[in-house]
Amino acid sequence: MNERWRAVGALAGALFAVNVVARLVIRFGFGGGDDETAAGWVSLAMFAVIGVVLATLAFRWGRDRPVERWGTDLGAALLVALLLTIFVGPLLVGRNPFADGAGAFFAQIWLYLAAAGVGVLVGFLGLTALGRDHRSQQLARYAAQRTTRPRRVVGR
Repeated sequence: MNERWRAVGALAGALFAVNVVARLVIRFGFGGGDDETAAGWVSLAMFAVIGVVLATLAFRWGRDRPVERWGTDLGAALLVALLLTIFVGPLLVGRNPFADGAGAFFAQIWLYLAAAGVGVLVGFLGLTALGRDHRSQQLARYAAQRTTRPRRVVGR
C-alpha cells in the first residue's frame, strides 16, 4: 500500500514540477508574463507535456492493473497536482492565485482537467485498441484456459 501512495505522490510532484518550470520560464524568460503570446505558448506546451505524461502512465499502468486501481491513483495524483498548481504555483513566482480574476482562475482548472482527460483517454484507448489492457489480457487467459482443458466425460 505504501508503494502505491508513493507512486501517486511522485506523479503529483512531477505534474506540479512541470507547472513550476512553465511558470519560471514565463517569468524569467519572457519578462514576467508581459508577452501574452509567449506565455500562451509556454502554457500550451505545459498542458501538452502533462497530457503526454498521463497518456504514457495510463498506457503503462493499464497493462498490469485494473482500471479501478490505476484510475483512482491517477485521479488522486491529478487532484493533488491541480490544487498545488492553482494555489501554490502562483505564489512561487510572486503572484496571487486570484490576481487575474475568477475567469482566469476557473479557466486554468478547466484547461488542466481537459489536458489531463485527453491524455488519459488517449493512453487508455490506445492500450485498449491494441488489446493490451488488463481486462483484455484476463479474457485472453480465460479463453486459452478453456480451450486447452479437456472435455469432461459425463457418465450416465
